[in-house]
Amino acid sequence: MIGLDFLHYGFMQRALLSSVIVGTTCSFIGVFVVLRGMAFAGSGLAHAAFGGVALGFLLTINPLFAAVLFCLGTAGLIQVAGRKAQLRMDTAIGVFFAFAMALGVLFIGLMRRYDARVYGYLFGNVLGVSAGNLVLMATLGLVVVGVIGLLYRQFKFLTFDEEMAEASGLPTGALAALLLILLALTVVVSLKAVGIILVEALLVTPAATAYQLTNRYGMMFVLSWIAGVVSCVVGLVVSYALGIPSGAAIVIVATVLFAFAALFSPKRRKCKVCGQSSVDMG
Repeated sequence: MIGLDFLHYGFMQRALLSSVIVGTTCSFIGVFVVLRGMAFAGSGLAHAAFGGVALGFLLTINPLFAAVLFCLGTAGLIQVAGRKAQLRMDTAIGVFFAFAMALGVLFIGLMRRYDARVYGYLFGNVLGVSAGNLVLMATLGLVVVGVIGLLYRQFKFLTFDEEMAEASGLPTGALAALLLILLALTVVVSLKAVGIILVEALLVTPAATAYQLTNRYGMMFVLSWIAGVVSCVVGLVVSYALGIPSGAAIVIVATVLFAFAALFSPKRRKCKVCGQSSVDMG
């Protein structure tokens, strides 16, 4: 049994705050990842971030700051390739995330001395979040959540009926590009906590959990947020108590929540009657 004494430590206070930030940011953007089928985009941008992290260590600058630039650049290249070269988004993502990963390997090879910290970003360590990392994570998290709140109705229209949204005069291309940018920023927010390899799970699982429990768009955000924050906070405590990797603990807790949601989902009962379920615009 673990008490609350661990909160007296500065590193645990930063870890707790970063867990709430990561859980909130991932769960909000995760709703669009699930409803718009953007899971591969999240995975691609997460792997692209590795190039930015490696560049940060090579240039001795904040790896998260470098990852922001790298992810935004990759998101921009994906959009340009999709429009100019007429490539499907998944094809463009496959091309550029592999390119970004290759650059990451190249940057590591150019380092004068081996630095094991670069590989720490592959699996994450929320207990190692510094004050500077926390400020950057909070800033990016506020940007992501703020933009989603500001354009809530527009994103809803885009998600459920893109053709009608375009016919109504909404800049659907710009909104889709903005979602990709927000996804890139969310990946960077999550790198230190869960790492490049596991970040996709946190982008998908809380929202997938919420999807099992509701058919309403607005309620999906609420339930996804609860699942995301609970996963991160409980995973943090478990990792500290058992001495296991924090990223893995967070993802395992999130998956357990999803399993329970799927098991007791009202949609399972509904599917037995009508054969299908969906999310409405409420």
